Amino acid sequence: MHALSHGSTSTPTTIAVPPALSLPVIEAAFPRQLHPYWPKLQRETRAWLLEKRLMTPEKVESYADGLCYTDLMAGYYIGAPDEVLQAIADYSAWFFVWDDRHDRDIVHGRPDAWRRLKDLLHSALDRPGDHLSHQDPVVAGLADSVRRLYAFLPDTWNARFARHFHAVIEAYDREFHNRTEGVVPTVEEYLELRRLTFAHWIWTDLLEPSAGYELPDAVRKNPAYRKPALLSQEFAAWYNDLCSLPKEIAGNEVHNLGISLVTHEGMTLEEAIADMRHRVEECISEFLDAEQEALRFADRLDDGTVGGKETGAAVRVCVANMRNWFSSVYWFHHESGRYRVDSWDDRSTPPYVNNATEGEK
Repeated sequence: MHALSHGSTSTPTTIAVPPALSLPVIEAAFPRQLHPYWPKLQRETRAWLLEKRLMTPEKVESYADGLCYTDLMAGYYIGAPDEVLQAIADYSAWFFVWDDRHDRDIVHGRPDAWRRLKDLLHSALDRPGDHLSHQDPVVAGLADSVRRLYAFLPDTWNARFARHFHAVIEAYDREFHNRTEGVVPTVEEYLELRRLTFAHWIWTDLLEPSAGYELPDAVRKNPAYRKPALLSQEFAAWYNDLCSLPKEIAGNEVHNLGISLVTHEGMTLEEAIADMRHRVEECISEFLDAEQEALRFADRLDDGTVGGKETGAAVRVCVANMRNWFSSVYWFHHESGRYRVDSWDDRSTPPYVNNATEGEK
């Protein structure tokens, strides 16, 4: 299937989606949007990656635009103030770089380096100002990006974001041990861990500074809001697993829904792929129903008071961006060079990563 896509250049291109990965409902019912700040966003994030030494100049020049990290965020947080979107995009780019470091620490057998990095990231998350000049670019990059994110909403939001990301760091540690020990989690164990390693609640938290409004706990935790938020993230995580399965099999990964289905449910690879696709499609149909309930919830919140009107409006903005996540994630996986395993010289070593022994100095 083909569809018109913005891609990572100013000229729209036609992207061919492999039939096994095509989702006609996304292309028909989830029109893609792109934040108008995107061209500058791409330039600024590229410069930030260089400034913070998160990628070498050669890697930035060759791969940064083609990885489409800024496209992913610019297609999600529509309506965000430019400075909010920039902070989110830089944090997202950092997240991908951190994910690659985690992978390389596993591949090269660097448990001591990983343990040091994990502890430093916990510290940088709580006290970013103390780590802005840290010698490890991954530590300094997190400190800079979260310091900026913490400037937009009250301390209560900051504390929640930090709490959620501390849990993500610990989940990455569990993944580190699973991979080094060759442990394939069961399907239920994997789904629980995936909600953390994909950072479901981090990307959901970031809907609020994009809307310029911290939602009260009673609103965020209401099933009418929480369900579409979770479905949008589950779709993204499982579609990512579907698209990245060849890459992760090539890299002897143990963390992929398909790998858990084959290992623990006795499925063939073809059956596992069909099961994953079914789960992805169910997420979409369930979201369409949950989206309508969330919008009715927003209408109920808008009770005629100033506070009710503001809260209802913020919920509508957040729900609209939950919807945007579907199309943004979908096209990202077909535009980004992150998943083009067949074009790599070594299917287990992405060409955009720093494969040196960083961290064992």
